[in-house]
Amino acid sequence: MNFNSPTGFLKRMLGDLPDEATLLDHEMWWEAEGKAISASVDRAGTPWLKMFDVFGKRVDEVLYPPAYWTMLRNGYRVGTVWRAFENSSLVSAYLFGYLTAFYDTGLYCPYTVSLSTAIPLSKYGDDQTRQRFLPLMLRKDGAAWQGATWMTEARGGSDLGVGVETIADQAGSYWLLNGEKYFASNAGAELAVVAARRRDAPSNIRGLSLFLLPRYREDGSLNYFIRRLKDKIGTRSVPTGEVELRDSQAYLLGKAEQGIYLILETLNISRTANCIGSVALMQRAIAEAFSFAQKRVAFGKAVVEHPLLRHQFEERVNALRKAFALAWEAVRLLDVV
Repeated sequence: MNFNSPTGFLKRMLGDLPDEATLLDHEMWWEAEGKAISASVDRAGTPWLKMFDVFGKRVDEVLYPPAYWTMLRNGYRVGTVWRAFENSSLVSAYLFGYLTAFYDTGLYCPYTVSLSTAIPLSKYGDDQTRQRFLPLMLRKDGAAWQGATWMTEARGGSDLGVGVETIADQAGSYWLLNGEKYFASNAGAELAVVAARRRDAPSNIRGLSLFLLPRYREDGSLNYFIRRLKDKIGTRSVPTGEVELRDSQAYLLGKAEQGIYLILETLNISRTANCIGSVALMQRAIAEAFSFAQKRVAFGKAVVEHPLLRHQFEERVNALRKAFALAWEAVRLLDVV
């Protein structure tokens, strides 16, 4: 098996792949250009926050090196989000996600949370909200709007019934949100889906609703504020920060009293992506180890030729196949829901 080819592994595990030619072309781009960009971003080009412009006006702009945009936009262009809608299936999105995570696990996060924004917007946004925002997320020219999913607050992210303290008040056609999100990945996104509690709603999970939050208000001013970006060990290519909501305009998704079900549905998209990304990273680790073992010489031959080490590789490859089968079963089940 060629451990260095994520598309080759996918084909070996799944047979014929939808959009196989595009997957192969995208893998070739990663090998020719993307790997070098990913390495430079990880070492010295991580996102940083510009809070004010030269006149002292709050702008909260997340800045990246220019090469990062090349890497990021290329993924949106090939269809990490729009193919799920054009193909009426999540399969292609997760195939491209696997390929992305093999080369840059952090970069898979923006694509995942963008998909996790576009799907509930498509399913639960009213006609006006959907028509206003969804086409911008499904652009094919690399200029697609990005999404984000912000649930976690300072009290925690798993127990949403207790942890979510952001309050939502209805103000005509939209709602006003006030609160803080403590671990907000893809900070700076044009849209985010946000968990908030309606005022006077029960102080448990039944009181939660799901909202769509634009980056800018209807008058063009900032609709949320980024307090800071966090230093992270792993997914360094995605900006994760603390976000402040101050009378932030948002649009209700679905029925207000069904929010917890929509929140969990949204999070399942990311959880499945986490499974796929973890397996892709597992393959990358095996590929790097195998490449090294082919070059390292001990007792007159490459160490990979020694029976004990070869047996260890066989064990890890078997574990990789099993992990992928389990992760892909999650994709399959999610796709039929």
